Amino acid sequence: MIKEFKLDNKNIQIHYKDTELKDLPVVVLNTFGNEGEAVHKKCIEIKCKEFILVSISNLDWNNDMTPWYAPKLNKNDADCLGKADDYLKVLVHNIVPVAKEYIEKTLNKKIQYFAISGYSLGGLFAIYSAYKTNIFTRIASASGSFWFPKFIEFAKENKLQAEVEKIYFSLGNKESKVKNKALATVQNNTKELEKLFDDKGIKTIYEENEGNHFQNADLRMAKGIKWILE
Repeated sequence: MIKEFKLDNKNIQIHYKDTELKDLPVVVLNTFGNEGEAVHKKCIEIKCKEFILVSISNLDWNNDMTPWYAPKLNKNDADCLGKADDYLKVLVHNIVPVAKEYIEKTLNKKIQYFAISGYSLGGLFAIYSAYKTNIFTRIASASGSFWFPKFIEFAKENKLQAEVEKIYFSLGNKESKVKNKALATVQNNTKELEKLFDDKGIKTIYEENEGNHFQNADLRMAKGIKWILE
């Protein structure tokens, strides 16, 4: 089942199964297009624990998902303008409360915890959010864009706001095998992040999938969500 609404020019969908369970986790998913339904179906296919998915689309992807300015990687891209803090305010103060009210009052469910997930720049944003808000206690970053300049330094030098319990990382095994020097750092950076959080006592995992950045994105995201729910 899907409940749809618009807020702050964003499209929000709440995906859920008809279940007698009263206590459920809620996973927020920021999407490049409108992949929420596809990811939710994959989650059901791979037998995730029951949860409610709140997917958000119509994002200004390169800007809403990035923490600060970064120049474009190639001539066909656009610069990243670093508006993550602005979007995070909308997410935390507008979108999450509206979704929470619907889940609690209309669906009559108790929320166990909020998690956040994302693919590519959405995976970068998911990790960044834990430094800025204490709402999300579990994180799934699939093929996260950890080539992003100065992000590793930021992660090391700053303190998490959230008491994070679990973080999932994954990459395609061909993602770092590229000519672009920035993109080629993604595997080492992802592994470095995973170790950083593991050393903080957070339960983490790093997984590799076959293929490049663009293969089986829905399934990769679903695998990450399944792991953080377990």
